[in-house]
Amino acid sequence: MPDSQITQKPLVSFIVTYYNEPIQMLQECIESILALSLSETEREIILVDDGSDVSPLNEMAEYREHLIYLRQQNKGVSEARNMGIQICKGQYIQFVDADDCLIMAGYEHCLDIVRFHDADMVIFQSTDEGTEVDTPYLFDGPTSGTEYMRNNNLRAAVWGYIFRKKMLIDLRFTSGIQYGEDEKFTPQLILRADRLYATDTKAYFYRNNPNSVTHRNEKRSLAKHLDDSEHVLLYLDHLAATLPAAERVALQRRVAQLSMDYIYNIIMLTRSKHQLEQRLEKMHKRGLFPLPERDYTSKYKIFRRMANSKTGRNLLLYTLPYINKER
Repeated sequence: MPDSQITQKPLVSFIVTYYNEPIQMLQECIESILALSLSETEREIILVDDGSDVSPLNEMAEYREHLIYLRQQNKGVSEARNMGIQICKGQYIQFVDADDCLIMAGYEHCLDIVRFHDADMVIFQSTDEGTEVDTPYLFDGPTSGTEYMRNNNLRAAVWGYIFRKKMLIDLRFTSGIQYGEDEKFTPQLILRADRLYATDTKAYFYRNNPNSVTHRNEKRSLAKHLDDSEHVLLYLDHLAATLPAAERVALQRRVAQLSMDYIYNIIMLTRSKHQLEQRLEKMHKRGLFPLPERDYTSKYKIFRRMANSKTGRNLLLYTLPYINKER
């Protein structure tokens, strides 16, 4: 491919997924991208409308020239992101939810790491407390994704990192998963990184939206939440068994962390001893319970000891909901 064609590729494709969010939030999201130091040729903003009741375009006139707008029938965020992946041309991809926005100083720091250190992936921090934050211009790396996963707990949200598009190969989001689609996608992607950097810089403002799918608490949604989490857990456990030793050990740490989170969510979402024991029995049959004896973190070691005993589980059932309520 001629050099002239290579240089025409945007540096970053921002894939923004939208579904019935307030227009003002979407405008703030787009403005936060446009405020970056990237020129028109260095950025690509793809707005994927996941079948909203009303298209946002009529109220986005001043931004239209900066956007590639796609609209699909309501299929969920996984299919919306896949559509963005299918058409994006950037060397790197950044996912953004339409009700969130980038923090300029922090994200510029991440772009500098991309530009000057040939990063495959830059993992950064987020905040839900606003965009006025201090920016520590520090970072760790490079390291491989495998080494990073062996030594760190992951934050799986896909808006929490920028990554090189060619790492994807055939990796896509799984249609039909409403809860945990990021948990399935992110570990697989990180294992493909040869040059991963991590920074404590807060580069993303996450807005807690009580109307989002992750905040619904109807009985059907609770069951869907746990079933999706179980699917992801079983899938990653099966995948780990097929990997070379180093990658297997790295992914097994993630599986153990997700197993802990899964047990926690069973307790918090159902508060049912019957549900807890029933789902733990399924985990036991797949070799996922009792939780493995590993010294990952102090939190993991304490939770493992309690969850692995009947007395400890009873204590968790009665104390966790109360502690969470007090917070």
